[in-house]
Amino acid sequence: MKFKMAENSIFAILLRKPWWVSMLVVGAFFLLSGALLPKEYVPFGVMGSLPFLVIAVMAAWRQQGQPSGAQVSESLAQAASLSWRDFSARVEQGYARQGYTVEKLNGTAADFQLSKAGQVTLVSCKRWKAANHGVDGLKALLVAKEAQEARGCTYIALGLVSDSARQFAKAEGIHLMPETELAKLLLSK
Repeated sequence: MKFKMAENSIFAILLRKPWWVSMLVVGAFFLLSGALLPKEYVPFGVMGSLPFLVIAVMAAWRQQGQPSGAQVSESLAQAASLSWRDFSARVEQGYARQGYTVEKLNGTAADFQLSKAGQVTLVSCKRWKAANHGVDGLKALLVAKEAQEARGCTYIALGLVSDSARQFAKAEGIHLMPETELAKLLLSK
């Protein structure tokens, strides 16, 4: 059984923040426990910080090797300035460095077919610069996925993805690549 945390719980929010934010909460517990509790109860107050310490360790583990906010912004700005030929080459090289066999596709719905360990994934990224992304591109990608019997599909977009498109992607199992993941793909060496 997989444990699912509420998306807006304090712990889920802290997991998305830099690890040191949780450590500040731990420090606050220590300071407040020492200042507000009788001496014999301070250890119990300090124990209240243990979940936040665990969250800090988990966040640090997840963030290890991730690009910084500045690197993400710089990488995305650079990607937005690229031509389709240069952007597609960078995406192709990024996936190849991650161990995928990358095949360019000539269809309109998917741009690349990735193969790794017998699993096939389709990637759509031709509209990466579009200001808005709706459901139509995702539906076309889903049709291509079913036609090619691919296991998964990924949609890459720099612009705003509509709420209805996000809901559709979630319902159909389409991976909408987050900005940090795209930056990491483009920055990987």
